[in-house]
Amino acid sequence: MSRPTNPSPAGAAGFTLVEALAALTVMAIAMTAIGTLANSSIRASLYVGRHLAEIETARKIIAGMPSRKDLAEASLTGVLDNHQWRIDSAPFPNTLVPPGAPTVWEPQRLALRVLSPSGAIVEIDTVRLKKRAAQ
Repeated sequence: MSRPTNPSPAGAAGFTLVEALAALTVMAIAMTAIGTLANSSIRASLYVGRHLAEIETARKIIAGMPSRKDLAEASLTGVLDNHQWRIDSAPFPNTLVPPGAPTVWEPQRLALRVLSPSGAIVEIDTVRLKKRAAQ
């Protein structure tokens, strides 16, 4: 009758140094990937926050513009919430209405440019109706 032999001496069960280093390498790669993902997520949320502040400032500027009949064809500039802004207004070519047709309103092109304190720029082009001067 043969006795079973114990392949490992007492107290030698466990990981080898190579296995431990391989496990640490895999963990380091996983932690680097998680850190990169968290960093890009934080940067994206900060960008969205700044962009929303710029859009909100643009909305305030457009809402606070002079009334339609007083809006001149020129440029307006100013500062609001530490954002520098400029509005350029000009007549909008209206090819849908025949020239000389009696209309109460005439379209006007507005170009708004907002420069944030961080240097980001938001540009909005829109059309606004202006009451035609009495003739």
